[in-house]
Amino acid sequence: MMIGCEILFREICLCAANSVNIVDLRFMNKGLHDIGETRMSKELQDEIDLIDQNRYEAILLGYGLCNYGVKGLCAKIPMVIPRAHDCITLMMGSKEKYKEYFFRNPGTFFKSPGWIERDANPNYTESSVTTQLGMNVNFDEYDEETAAYLRETLGSWTVNYSRYAYIDTGAGDASLYEDQLMAEAREKNWGYEKISGDVCLIQDLMDGRWDNDRFLHVPPGNRITNTFGDDIVSCEGASGD
Repeated sequence: MMIGCEILFREICLCAANSVNIVDLRFMNKGLHDIGETRMSKELQDEIDLIDQNRYEAILLGYGLCNYGVKGLCAKIPMVIPRAHDCITLMMGSKEKYKEYFFRNPGTFFKSPGWIERDANPNYTESSVTTQLGMNVNFDEYDEETAAYLRETLGSWTVNYSRYAYIDTGAGDASLYEDQLMAEAREKNWGYEKISGDVCLIQDLMDGRWDNDRFLHVPPGNRITNTFGDDIVSCEGASGD
C-alpha cells in the first residue's frame, strides 16, 4: 500500500503501472502541507490506521519530511519513506541532485505537473495557510488604494524568488504546462528554466529497491523522526528509545 501526496498523482500512477509489484494507492490532499506539523501528522496517521494492515507487506510513503508532517508516524507493519526534505527530491530523482541545483540557483520556485494542475485556487481551500491566517481576501470589497496595499502585502512571500523551474517528470502534457508557466514568469518578470526530472526514486520505492542511503525502513511499532544530517529521517521505538 502506498500513501502519497496528490501533487505526485501522475508520477505515482505511472510508476505503479510499471512496477514489478502490485501496489494499491491512496492520495492525500496537497493542503496537508499548509495546516502545520501536528495536524498533518494526525491526518496521515489516521489514514495509516484505516489500512487493513494484514493485507500488505509494507506501507510506502510518497512524501519527504515535508515540513515535519511525517514525524511520529507509525504502523503495525513496516513502513518505507524516501530520505527527502520534500517532494522536489522525488521529482528530481535524488537528494543530491536537488541540493546541487538548489545551491547553484538561489531564488528558484519549483513547479511540476501536479503543482500546476492542483494549485489553481490555493487560497480557497479551508486548510490553506492563507485561509488559516485570514488572508483569503476578496479585493473587490476594498477601495483601490487599500486593495493595492493588500495585494502587495499578501504577495510579499514572493520577494525571495526570481525564477521558475519547471520539472519535466515525463508525466502529462509538458508543452501545456510550460506555456502556462512561462506566461506567469513574464508577468512577474522572473527567469524561467525547464529541468529534467527523474521518477527513479518513486519507482524504486514501489519496486522494493530500498537501499539505506535513499530510503528509511521503519520497523513495526517504530515512529519516524527527523535528523539534522544528510540522512534527513530516522526512526525510534514507540517508547522513544
